[in-house]
Amino acid sequence: MEVTGKIKKIDETKTFGASGFRKREMVVTTNEQYPQMLMIEFVQDKCDLLNSYQVGQDVKVSINLRGREWINPQGEAVYFNSIQGWRIEAAAAEGAGAPTAPPVDSFEKTADVSDSEPDDLPF
Repeated sequence: MEVTGKIKKIDETKTFGASGFRKREMVVTTNEQYPQMLMIEFVQDKCDLLNSYQVGQDVKVSINLRGREWINPQGEAVYFNSIQGWRIEAAAAEGAGAPTAPPVDSFEKTADVSDSEPDDLPF
């Protein structure tokens, strides 16, 4: 899956536990009719992918949706979701590189269809 939008926030890399687990979070504001502010986390070696990006930059982020279950002390199952990024790239400017249709007057005129031909359409 992919998310495109503008970087609103990039946090510093945080390290957790004796194992040295690394996590870095960013917030991307989507370019939709109703923009969403999505927190996307990058973990371990993917944290470094954010080093060359800055707030305000338009990006395309490849993501995975992650979900997990936790059993609380009362024995009830609680569920958590996260959005995990694994690739990021600068988004192309809107319209850049998009194919454009040639102007109408550049089309060649073809032979006119004669009105004398029978209409063989069934409707």
